[in-house]
Amino acid sequence: MAVFLYRAINENGKMTKGRLDAVNESDLDHRLATMQLDLVGAKEVRAATSFFNKGKVSRKDLIGFCFHMEQMARVGVPIIEALTDLRDSIDNLRFKEILSAMIASIQGGKTFSGSMEEFPRAFDEVFVNLVRVGEHSGELNKVLLNITETLKWQDELASQAKKVVMYPIFVGSIVMGVIFFLMIYLVPQMVGFIQNMGHQIPLHTRILIMVSDFFTQYWYLLLLTPPLIFFVISYLSRTQPAVRYRIDGIKLRLWLIGPILRKIILSRFASYFSLLYASGVTVLDAMKISEDIVGNKVVGAALKQVGQQIADGKNMSDSFASVDLFPPLVLRMIKIGESTGGIDTALLNVSYFYNRDVKDAIEKLQSMIEPMMTVVLGAILGWVMISVLGPIYDIISKIKM
Repeated sequence: MAVFLYRAINENGKMTKGRLDAVNESDLDHRLATMQLDLVGAKEVRAATSFFNKGKVSRKDLIGFCFHMEQMARVGVPIIEALTDLRDSIDNLRFKEILSAMIASIQGGKTFSGSMEEFPRAFDEVFVNLVRVGEHSGELNKVLLNITETLKWQDELASQAKKVVMYPIFVGSIVMGVIFFLMIYLVPQMVGFIQNMGHQIPLHTRILIMVSDFFTQYWYLLLLTPPLIFFVISYLSRTQPAVRYRIDGIKLRLWLIGPILRKIILSRFASYFSLLYASGVTVLDAMKISEDIVGNKVVGAALKQVGQQIADGKNMSDSFASVDLFPPLVLRMIKIGESTGGIDTALLNVSYFYNRDVKDAIEKLQSMIEPMMTVVLGAILGWVMISVLGPIYDIISKIKM
């Protein structure tokens, strides 16, 4: 499917421009017609130029989509009518275009899941597979309800994680601003006076002067190096699988953050695996899908190894235990679920436990960050004050009255 830049006239005669996915110009014309737009002109662009559309369908948009479609499916409203009602009621232009394209695809003979599959940036593989299973089993509304609950959990977790990240970034920025002000402006003002006193300068003051000189001479490196390192690592992790694997392994071992991240990943795996299994997806297919959704190459490789062992005839609990990555709680629940035939229920219990544990851990981390940042800033300010005012105080104290 290609991406088209189009110009069209709406029902009020006003010219509008946009970007839309379509098979060809005829398909584009048909899809715009469903949006009450008349095509004036179109230009095909490479799919790669659709980068700017990436991420414009938010998780909250998907939650609203699932809730609306679940309610409509529950009362028996046809898919096309439900999609049309949703399209006409949302403000997100990109999502409106996607829904229009989905309506056109369904009218052209595709299934609901098939129309979603055309937009992998909006609907991931798990989303599409679950909807497909719901279509085949006749329980689409139940599947959509489960997806809604999962997306709500993800949104809440992302909100909590954002709070943990944003606060130290904000306070850290202030700390760095204060440090730059002290080292580039204030300390150099005092250095000349201290050096002209003619007394021996203490070691901590000499260190402060050296640090200040470094900041003054190489301030641009201090500003440019961190973002440059970040972009280089990000680029290598996207293009080099070995680098991505190593970075993901380091993330799991980070102090304070690593254990929380591991719990988030395991909770995500347990939640999605139980959802897939309960919806009728086979264990091997669920394992295959889970390799990508966990968002960590180390855990994904472990799941791939587990899937291979299950395919070779080994039971689930022994397969998970063999990779030495999953904690006793997960192994115990899988073993119980395997013996009782309720793997999905057992993994939901794991997900519930880790959701609560992650929430508590994030709250504790938030409560720790504030005093830690305060101590760091206080220590830096104290060092500067002692290094600058110490020699001055020594001279004043030696003056004979």
